Amino acid sequence: MKILLIEDDEDILSFIQRGFEEDDYIVDTALDGEDGEYLAILNSYDVIITDWMLPFKSGIEIIESIREKNITTPIIILSAKGEIEDKITGLQYGADDYLAKPFSFAELTARVEALHRRNISKGLNLITFGDLSINTDTKIVIKESQTIELTAKEYELLMFLIKHKNGYVSNNMIEEQLWNNQKYINSNVIQVTIYHLRKKLGKELIKSNRGLGYKLEI
Repeated sequence: MKILLIEDDEDILSFIQRGFEEDDYIVDTALDGEDGEYLAILNSYDVIITDWMLPFKSGIEIIESIREKNITTPIIILSAKGEIEDKITGLQYGADDYLAKPFSFAELTARVEALHRRNISKGLNLITFGDLSINTDTKIVIKESQTIELTAKEYELLMFLIKHKNGYVSNNMIEEQLWNNQKYINSNVIQVTIYHLRKKLGKELIKSNRGLGYKLEI
């Protein structure tokens, strides 16, 4: 899961980022509202977590801006403003959840996971094409009535290709989304992951173009 965290308190930001990364989440961060809005519009995230009070642009202003652009990513507001009226205001402006400071990291994690599950279930939780069937709730992939065992990265890459179906995604796009441009990524890890996906799901499923990248034709 990929998260955008917008928080101007560096200690809180570091604490949250470290906790999620220890659980193998990918976390992008911003210390002010303008940078946070830019990242939210530029990239694709599973959940956005934003403080209410931020330099340059508030969390509410960020939410207004990205909702106007039809970005439906689930958003959690973190705020020291814990009154019921503040929570109602945040939800009315387009947030999906509201967590008052101070909070426990365990509760934040539970809320993030719940929002992610809800967002998936709002869409099509069963994806079928050709002889493949994917349940996005259970992450079970079935081919010709047989369950296909995929690693976490293989599944993430398959879903990323499905998200961009019938269009090419480059190595840079895949690396940024699945590995967050980690410096220690092996130069051929994407090619190896593609190789294993093709071996398990069928060579004809994923097309490649040396100059453009990879494409899943559905």
